[in-house]
Amino acid sequence: MKLLYTFALFALALTARAEVTLAKVFSSHMVLQRDMPIHIWGNAARGEQVAVDFHGATNTATADNLGRWSLYLPAQAAGGPFTLTIHATNTLQLEDILIGDLWMASGQSNMEMPLAGFPGNAVIKDADKEIAAANYPQIRLLLVEKDTSDYPLEDVKAATGWSQCTPETAKNFSAVAYFFARDLQQKEHVPIGLIDSTWGGTPAEAWTSLGALGADASLMPVFAAYAEKMDRETTEQRADLADKQARAEGRPTISNRDWHPNPVSWRPAALYNAMIAPFTPLPIRGVIWYQGETNSALNRAPLYSRLFPAMIQDWRTQWRQGNFPFLFVQISAFDSPKENWGLLRDAQRRTLHLVNTGMAVTIDIGSEHNVHPSDKQTVGERLSLLARNVVFGENIVASGPLFRLAYPDHGVMHIWFDNAAGLKAQGAVQGFEIAAADGTFVPATAKIEGDTIIASSPTVPNPRYVRYAWQGFPQVNLYNAAGLPASTFTSYPVP
Repeated sequence: MKLLYTFALFALALTARAEVTLAKVFSSHMVLQRDMPIHIWGNAARGEQVAVDFHGATNTATADNLGRWSLYLPAQAAGGPFTLTIHATNTLQLEDILIGDLWMASGQSNMEMPLAGFPGNAVIKDADKEIAAANYPQIRLLLVEKDTSDYPLEDVKAATGWSQCTPETAKNFSAVAYFFARDLQQKEHVPIGLIDSTWGGTPAEAWTSLGALGADASLMPVFAAYAEKMDRETTEQRADLADKQARAEGRPTISNRDWHPNPVSWRPAALYNAMIAPFTPLPIRGVIWYQGETNSALNRAPLYSRLFPAMIQDWRTQWRQGNFPFLFVQISAFDSPKENWGLLRDAQRRTLHLVNTGMAVTIDIGSEHNVHPSDKQTVGERLSLLARNVVFGENIVASGPLFRLAYPDHGVMHIWFDNAAGLKAQGAVQGFEIAAADGTFVPATAKIEGDTIIASSPTVPNPRYVRYAWQGFPQVNLYNAAGLPASTFTSYPVP
């Protein structure tokens, strides 16, 4: 009897394995990328024939020795809703599928921050009003569960399943991504799918593959930084246990310790492996990214000018669909004296040398003592402007003034910008500093002359360098005619 029962369980297991399944990226209500071949994949029994039907297109595949199958359907124009049907020993049917533009939204807490905000003082401006109005059936949402891995995964650990954008689904979804899609969809009039794959307090190296990190010798310090952090975490965990023992014995405890609770999420490539790699077979329109605060420490910020471009190029390599658009948010203004936010923001600006990138400057909406600015509407709107310009070729001003060059002349610095038409300031121009050859910067008096800035200081008779908005929370007020703020920059040589 026991043998018969065991055989029955074995037969049941084989039957379960024989059923065709889809990767977790697929579900009813999803968006598939328009104008690109449609990739569908999943698992089935070894050698099993799988057929897929979608909006008049059909293709078949055979599961390989590991049970994996994959096929492509012809590209289609925006539209829907359609039904996706998968036939094998069983049949799967996904309803309400739209064809449109699919965007990956990733980064740390300012991208993760949902419409409902975070517990405590991290709130979204007009949150209740925004949540109540979040009814957009042409916007679809997929929230990815946090996970880490030592190697690239073929599927995510878990996801919510795709859903229409409603107040109930939007409130726990990335506010920046939602506002981006809302503004863009109203301009482009095509369905938009958003994949929210984010984790607060994480560094860029955790989102980059080991292959990319290992290919560039200049990025080797990220591994040393992680080892140092793990050592510190171990020490602090021991101190935490010592605190508990001290409290139990009525002795004083250690105080003022900064213990990051998720050291595993800092591991190089850990988040790429678990939360990005599973999506790389899926055609997308592009990426929106908001991250950098965790890389702003004094010993980490200098590496970002190499690390961030390496990450972007890595993702493009892994997706195998060319230089897809990568639009990112420059970290905002925040008073953090033990970090170098100026250098980090400038590294982000310098990353614009990569083709098909765009940067939303947010220095004017920061909060001096809150790393999570509440005005995510402006962030999403500025990302949408970039998409309209960079991706869809709309003839609009999508960026604030970006530093082009500076030169000294008779004791003053002349500064030129791109996107500087109608250069203006609210009151006297603020935020400029100049330096002589020794690189010691001092505050400068600055004025607008046409579309340029003239900066000088009586204490620097022979200036050579200039920088702008360099402090963590600087007093700045320079905009172009489109009302978009100027970016942090320095003309001083950086590594």
